[in-house]
Amino acid sequence: MSNRLEPGDEAPGFALTAADGSTVSLQDYRGSKVIVYFYPKASTPGCTTQACDFRDSLASLQAAGYQVLGISPDPVAALEKFAASKQLSFPLLSDEDHSVAEAYGAWGEKKNYGKVYEGLIRSTVVVDEQGRVELAQYNVKATGHVGRLREKLGA
Repeated sequence: MSNRLEPGDEAPGFALTAADGSTVSLQDYRGSKVIVYFYPKASTPGCTTQACDFRDSLASLQAAGYQVLGISPDPVAALEKFAASKQLSFPLLSDEDHSVAEAYGAWGEKKNYGKVYEGLIRSTVVVDEQGRVELAQYNVKATGHVGRLREKLGA
């Protein structure tokens, strides 16, 4: 299991392919605060709820100085379809080998109906303007997460 990040840690850099085919890196956001959220699978009920909550809260988050990046192990084609079907206006990034999720502590042991396996742990990491972790939350619930996060961030 990957080590979890703590406030003050340097956020691991990355460059991933977005749903639109462009390459997005954390470095692109230097000087801005960015919410990096990890979700297990595009177009599933919980992930759709969470993505739509971020979409619907994007204006207030941006007004408070935050950008949003969603990362999942899905291939680019699945992300493209998901983004289009839900009119998601923030980058969705493909981490098929889950190396970025591992670096952020968002990949590890999970249990489902008594079965233990390795997978993506729904997580959110807020990175400050200097590239340091401001907040790291793991095993978050999809429903209501964005509202609780906005409250915590004052957004």
